[in-house]
Amino acid sequence: MDPERPRPPATPPKRRLWLTPYVLVSPFFLLFAVFGMFPIAFNGVVALRTWRLDDPDRNGWAGAANFERLLHDEDFWNALGNTFGIFILSTVPQLLIALMVANLLNRKLRATTWWRVGVLVPYVTPVAASTLVFAVFFARDNGLANWLIGEPLDWRAHKWSAWIAIATMVNWKWIGYNALLYLSAMQSIPKDVYEAAAVDGAGPWRQLWRITVPMIQPVLIFTVVLSTIGGLQLFNEPMLFEENPAAATGGSDSQWQTIAQLIYKVGWKDLNLGYAAAMSWALFLIILVIAGLNAFLTNRLGGGRR
Repeated sequence: MDPERPRPPATPPKRRLWLTPYVLVSPFFLLFAVFGMFPIAFNGVVALRTWRLDDPDRNGWAGAANFERLLHDEDFWNALGNTFGIFILSTVPQLLIALMVANLLNRKLRATTWWRVGVLVPYVTPVAASTLVFAVFFARDNGLANWLIGEPLDWRAHKWSAWIAIATMVNWKWIGYNALLYLSAMQSIPKDVYEAAAVDGAGPWRQLWRITVPMIQPVLIFTVVLSTIGGLQLFNEPMLFEENPAAATGGSDSQWQTIAQLIYKVGWKDLNLGYAAAMSWALFLIILVIAGLNAFLTNRLGGGRR
């Protein structure tokens, strides 16, 4: 071989090539293990212990005692009922209205970009700012909501009215976000499908439910699962809806206290970390079951319309 001729680059060993992708993605897994898996595992250990910050001597193994206490805790079941009530009032209308809004934005409109950006404004608005505005909106004496219904209603005094007020806040914030997700999925549907359906006599409403909904089914399932997780973990809106947010009581009679609020109250107000950890694991299992059930039903209903 000519010594002046450059040598071809050495081929890296196959083992090094095999490890390269894992080395590149390893920082994510390391961070997830430290800040994700470890807190979850540690929280599971705390849930099985008696751990009170106000009494350090009461620190020992409790076993399933914290979970058994949940079965007879009226505050827990009240918070669970409030959580599901607000969840239903917010999630179902939220996704349906978002679907309608996305269907409208998918049409030829003037100033299309302006409308698409406009529906996202509530999502980028800070929760504290929007909730304070709604607190004034639902005020008992001079609130705009009472002016619209023509009745001096105390929205914080009743369970049903507080649920509606909080659900309105949640819907206002998340409808535009879900609408843009649906719109992005609708943009990928070929226009020929709608033209063929129109020739067959299908109107806009039938096209929406027979063509659009089945073809954007993966995005529908994603939004259903995401809304389920967020709805059952609702914390900011009910906390800021209180006149004294630091109390975390959810009203004078806990009429809108959610499970997330109760966990915060038990852990950081009552200083019972063991029982709060057990509540958080119960909430995790509930979210897992409900999210899986919603995804299954959405998949079956969407597939049935094809």
